[in-house]
Amino acid sequence: MGRERQKAKKRSSIPKTKPSLHGRTKHGKKKVNFLGNAVIAENWDRNLTLVQNYKRLGLTSRLGAATGGVEKKVKRAGPGVAGSGDGGEEEEEEEVVDNLAMPGSMRATKLVPGEVRVERDPETGRILRVIRPGAGSEGLDKRHKRRRLDDPLNSDSGGENGAAATADPIRAGRREPATDVVAALEAQAAQEAVQLARRRRPRQQSKREEEWIATLVAKYGDDIGAMARDRRLNPMQQTEADIGRRVMKWRDRREGGSVVEAIVV
Repeated sequence: MGRERQKAKKRSSIPKTKPSLHGRTKHGKKKVNFLGNAVIAENWDRNLTLVQNYKRLGLTSRLGAATGGVEKKVKRAGPGVAGSGDGGEEEEEEEVVDNLAMPGSMRATKLVPGEVRVERDPETGRILRVIRPGAGSEGLDKRHKRRRLDDPLNSDSGGENGAAATADPIRAGRREPATDVVAALEAQAAQEAVQLARRRRPRQQSKREEEWIATLVAKYGDDIGAMARDRRLNPMQQTEADIGRRVMKWRDRREGGSVVEAIVV
């Protein structure tokens, strides 16, 4: 038997109050508009998942490396598999490396002690190269892993190429876009950056600030230190450097045609 109030609620035709799912999926997660960009919307395949679409367009859906749920690459046996009589070798499927994926923590490996020969600088004692038995010599830069994303630090600093990389390291380390979609997105981003720079307006001094600076200049002239020490005209205790910048900006604007009359208090 149930309570009478619960029975009445079941018989009632009044709809039960449920949390609104506006802007959310049926599972309560926030909806994300993946087609907000016109370039991506034109090349989006609704029959594929988000990860598959991003991979096809040359993009990445996550910055970190996948921790699971991804099909592993397996060896693909070619027509001449060992044991078939042809004596061929197995063909391995080429593994795709995601340069944008951040590598996970390195697995602990057992270090086997060994012996190497070290060549040092006779003057400074700095290690010049490490000679391993049977592996030749390698410099100090070979001890570190190869940098990702074509880091401009990998390029030589000498010569014309080094000068160009130093002048603009971001452009020097940039690769050619993998797909046409990536090229279109980069062009769109560059165009938006130019438009934003054109619309950006430098800060303008307000009318009250111009009157305040004019009052200080009329009383002290070029003595910025006295302006900063005046407790009545400088109640907010603006520093000498700050007042100097404001006075310089005020004078530049005044010479440009906007004259503000000095108000002597």
